[in-house]
Amino acid sequence: MKNLILTMLIAALFFTGLKAQTTTTAIKPDMVKVEGGSFYMGSNSGEEDEKPSHYVTVSSFSMCTHEVTVAEYKAFCQATSRPMPEAPSWGWNNKHPMVMVSWNDAVAYCNWLSDELNGDYRLPTEAEWEYAARGGKKNTSYIYAGSNDLDEVGWNQDNSGAQANSVMKKKPNELGLYDMSGNVWEWCRDWYEKEYYAKSPSTNPKGAATGSYRVLRGGGWYGPAAYCRVANRNYRTPDARFNDGGFRVVSPE
Repeated sequence: MKNLILTMLIAALFFTGLKAQTTTTAIKPDMVKVEGGSFYMGSNSGEEDEKPSHYVTVSSFSMCTHEVTVAEYKAFCQATSRPMPEAPSWGWNNKHPMVMVSWNDAVAYCNWLSDELNGDYRLPTEAEWEYAARGGKKNTSYIYAGSNDLDEVGWNQDNSGAQANSVMKKKPNELGLYDMSGNVWEWCRDWYEKEYYAKSPSTNPKGAATGSYRVLRGGGWYGPAAYCRVANRNYRTPDARFNDGGFRVVSPE
């Protein structure tokens, strides 16, 4: 009987240990509060879909200081038995922003993170993203997020070495947010509509009701400086994956 009890105890410990090895804990994002306020969204001198510049008010929220990293996304894949996407040509580096993720992948990550951390994590709306990139209430009207000199704050085709780079290596913007200009394009929550700004609500706009494309913001390592302007807009289908596209998370206050 004693031998049987000992065998059962060893078996229980073994399976407990196995479970601990295969269950991956979510990495809690490093969030900063973005105090709500009002700003002029878009640009009358930019691309057609950036017009017209219009006054928008957003509520307070928190945003991660950096783009979701390879290490953070790996934890999600390991915990959910989800395969990692095909690696970019330079391979996976845990400190790099995660790339090759679709809008659908990003939303799945946010939902998993919310469950694991008992929180409410999601993609930012386009208005939240631009407000934060401009520095929120600390806005100093820079062309890029935190500077008029893109080399200070962002990786683009002129300085990236033709690949994504580790997060938080450039200067942050006024709110302490890194890589809002350059490194990788960031998925937003909204459906894209070229002429949405002409009819956008003035308070907490959430984008078009439906569409074929989702919004991306911020520019990336592959593109020119013009794509990294805080007002610049981009779009892709929700299932698109590309080597200069990633995301970051926000949560409501």
